[in-house]
Amino acid sequence: MKLSCPLLILLFFTHFAVGQKSLDKLLQQYNTQSIPYISVEELRMFQTNDTVIILDTREPDEFQVSHIKSAINVGFNNFTSEEKQLQKLNKNIPIVVYCSVGIRSEEIGEKLKKVGFTNVKNLYGGIFEWKNKDYPVIDSKGIETENVHTFSKIWSKYLQAGNPIY
Repeated sequence: MKLSCPLLILLFFTHFAVGQKSLDKLLQQYNTQSIPYISVEELRMFQTNDTVIILDTREPDEFQVSHIKSAINVGFNNFTSEEKQLQKLNKNIPIVVYCSVGIRSEEIGEKLKKVGFTNVKNLYGGIFEWKNKDYPVIDSKGIETENVHTFSKIWSKYLQAGNPIY
């Protein structure tokens, strides 16, 4: 079966629109938006100006596969606001937290607010949305990679670009 160019374009945009809609529903189901969202495009602008601290709230094995450049891994399961790397930060500096899609990071963002951080944002769609927009991720050696740890096979459906790693 041969598909016309307009039909291919329609299928392409439908795929991404459906993916975005399901991400919207997922985040509405699990998040309260107690931590305001920041889009991947907004973070990309801040990142180029080096005016933001980026905290990866995924587990270390996820972080090693890939992460956003300059991100600091603070984890989720054993997260504590008492970590030395957090104690050194100015509590008024912009901080963006992220995880796979933005659910775990909201919880860590809430913990940061409780200890006095005033400018915390949650990356909408997490590293999946970052990669879906074709922004670069790096591995534990600092080398750009297409691999993204998807936490589990179930969550991998929200990653539409790159290579899912479980």
